[in-house]
Amino acid sequence: MKSPYVNELKPNQLVETSFLVQSKEIRQKKGGELYLSLFLADRTGELDAKMWDNVSDVLNEFERDDFVKVKGIIQVFHNKPQMTIHKVRRMDESEVQFSDYFPSSKRDAGEMWLELRGIVAAMRNPHLKGLLEAVLDDEDIARRYRLAPAAKQIHHAFLGGLIEHVLSVCGMAKSAAAHYANIDYDLLIAGAVLHDVGKIYELNYERGFSYSNEGQLIGHISIAMRMVGDKLRGLPDFPPLVRSLVEHMILSHHGKLEFGSPKVPQFPEALLLHYLDDLDSKMEGMRALIENDRQLEGCFTTYNSALERAALKKDRYLNPAPVPGASADAKPPVPPPAPAPPARPPAAAGNSLMAEKLLQAGLLRPKAN
Repeated sequence: MKSPYVNELKPNQLVETSFLVQSKEIRQKKGGELYLSLFLADRTGELDAKMWDNVSDVLNEFERDDFVKVKGIIQVFHNKPQMTIHKVRRMDESEVQFSDYFPSSKRDAGEMWLELRGIVAAMRNPHLKGLLEAVLDDEDIARRYRLAPAAKQIHHAFLGGLIEHVLSVCGMAKSAAAHYANIDYDLLIAGAVLHDVGKIYELNYERGFSYSNEGQLIGHISIAMRMVGDKLRGLPDFPPLVRSLVEHMILSHHGKLEFGSPKVPQFPEALLLHYLDDLDSKMEGMRALIENDRQLEGCFTTYNSALERAALKKDRYLNPAPVPGASADAKPPVPPPAPAPPARPPAAAGNSLMAEKLLQAGLLRPKAN
């Protein structure tokens, strides 16, 4: 097991550890010398890194998607950790335990697969059930479906992310179908299981996450349409009208033309699928943004272009870090009591003195006993 991970790094820490190279750029200093700008990653996140000196010695030693052993110091730049690399070497795969470098679902892939197959097995519509079983019984599809991320980086961007996302949408679909009486549950589940199935071929996920050539050329919606068409050829009794509904849900699940959908949702199950898919992706995107943000100070994350906002780190907001040097038991100083007003002479003593002067002047008669 490697150590430390990205989420364990501290400012001013001298470290020697290993990473997966997510990106590598050769840049030029103002004086013309070359330096390396890298993004390094492991299963807990990514780290910005720079190598300023002796770059020519290692320039061609490693490339993107290689594993590297690095030695350097963690510094703070723009309120984020950044590593200044002193030494770097390419690692052989025999030195690597792959699970240390690739983010993956916290759920067991086999357990999620059994849950998905159980949802399909419980469907009542024989045609929709038969289509989903034809897709999931394909060994290559099944292997990839358990492994694939749901996206390159926007949401569920980890191994097992696709099936975790689909199960989440299926769970919400069950509640929504019970709430809205006009919803065909089996049709909605068919859309949930198939809407992103093309991502198993759209994305590469053997090392870092990237788009395959097929993904770049066609995209996951078109790939899914082709996959469903291939399986329907083996189901000659599948109703043509129902086929159009399933295909429409795949084509319209992004919701808007400008978001990549060739069609907008045009019946209730299609519209509901779009919103459930969008909700789950945004909630997971916000969770990951807050959990993986590398800002060292403040209650907000950096701006996220997919969510079009920064996110509040609620725990840090509600439980702010103590001010350095301040005692947790310290209490504010108590101000000294206000000075008492000057004392007045007693009222009785003042009256006696006035009476004596009046008697001496003959203006007051003495009281009789």
